Amino acid sequence: MVRAGGPQADRPDRSAVPGRSLAPLLAVCAGYFMVILDVTVINVAVPVVGRELSASLTGIQWITDGYTLVFAGLLLTGGALGDRLGNRRIFCTGVVVFTVASAGCGLARSAGFLVAARLCEGLGAALIVPGSLALLQQAYPSPAERSRAFGLWGSMAGIAASAGPLLGGLLVTTVGWRWVFFVNLPVGCVCLLLTLRHVAVSARRTDRPLDWPAQCALIATVALLTAVLNEAGRRGWTDPLILIGAVLCLLAAAGFVLRERLARTPVLPLRLLRSRPMSGAAAIGLLFNFAFYGMIFTASLSFQHHRGLTALRTGLALFPAVAMTMFASVLSGRLARRTGHRPLVVTGMLLGSAGLAGWAAAGQNPDYVLLVAPMMAAGFGTSFALTGSTATVMSAAPDTHAGTASALFNTTRQVGSAAGVALGGSLLAGAAGFTTGLRISMAIGATAYLTAATLAVLCIPRPRPSRAAGGAGPGARGGVHA
Repeated sequence: MVRAGGPQADRPDRSAVPGRSLAPLLAVCAGYFMVILDVTVINVAVPVVGRELSASLTGIQWITDGYTLVFAGLLLTGGALGDRLGNRRIFCTGVVVFTVASAGCGLARSAGFLVAARLCEGLGAALIVPGSLALLQQAYPSPAERSRAFGLWGSMAGIAASAGPLLGGLLVTTVGWRWVFFVNLPVGCVCLLLTLRHVAVSARRTDRPLDWPAQCALIATVALLTAVLNEAGRRGWTDPLILIGAVLCLLAAAGFVLRERLARTPVLPLRLLRSRPMSGAAAIGLLFNFAFYGMIFTASLSFQHHRGLTALRTGLALFPAVAMTMFASVLSGRLARRTGHRPLVVTGMLLGSAGLAGWAAAGQNPDYVLLVAPMMAAGFGTSFALTGSTATVMSAAPDTHAGTASALFNTTRQVGSAAGVALGGSLLAGAAGFTTGLRISMAIGATAYLTAATLAVLCIPRPRPSRAAGGAGPGARGGVHA
């Protein structure tokens, strides 16, 4: 351990990361793959899980949203821990927690135990994701290499999203839903070995204490928001408990902001949020996750409950939506070096809006063939915008807050996912008819995409010509832009 100037630090061992080596990228992407796979693979499995474990629709929502709730609520904690104790250490801890919790999910004998194990999975995911971007930033200091690494990191989300419904349907149909979780065990072991062997030790900032009051306020905000949206469909939007929960959610959010203003070492320095690119891209991430994962969840329930498809056929039915994500991520990573990120994000969000608006306008019981193009547009548009919004957030933050910036972006995305699933489920349960609730959900998602396109125009900066020519503009690092 080396002490440098006041704060305690471990100097990153650059010798452990050969130039242009793919090993750090593979290690980080393996962990990220597990996290994203668990978001999509569960969608086709939850109806079967609900029947076998006698879970209600609200219980099914909690199996999905319990994971996302803890994931979103603790992402800033994971980012702060990574900056303080070293991103590699926290990343590896998250991999271990996630892998063990996945085993617990597979062994669950009741809906309550499964929800508890999913909460533990969310904790592991919250430790993995902030460190993943920070470790890529550490391993690939060149702006051009970093831009490509972020593009491949985004494409890993596309691969996991594409594989999730098909893999989930195949596993549920053949060996049972428990293997939806057991599949994480070998991936987690490989990820841990690759990280320990090929990823350098990260710098530590032990002079940066954790802001626990702010962490608790953030967790309360996310938990109350998810609970209100989940329970509104069953209780009704005017139920006193729903209204009280909504007020408490707003108070918790206000408490978080107030604490961050007063804290000497805030978990989320508010000066970062004054950066238009950072706050705008984070809001875009919330909106496109809200729309896309809300669509996946409600479409999965529609295909199985309303159309009577099996889990495997549901996975195949969803494939047009999620298959486009892999192709779009790779394409956007290549185009960004020529065009910058703003036109790609705007185009992606407009495509997504057109797709979900087309679904909402398709009628009460449209033929499946009419839904293929809307699903493809939503999947392509979401992933097309992911790389650009990720690079925008990371470029707007100083190196000392890389973990925090990553955590902020992924927190807003997971809050969006949780809200999309919760609101979609509530609309299906509370609307005059199942198809009416589905169409309302798609219309709301289309509006979210359109709002994200507007934010992209206003907040994502144009690339500087000199940097864009060298391919470094979109991925270049800099300070906080006021």
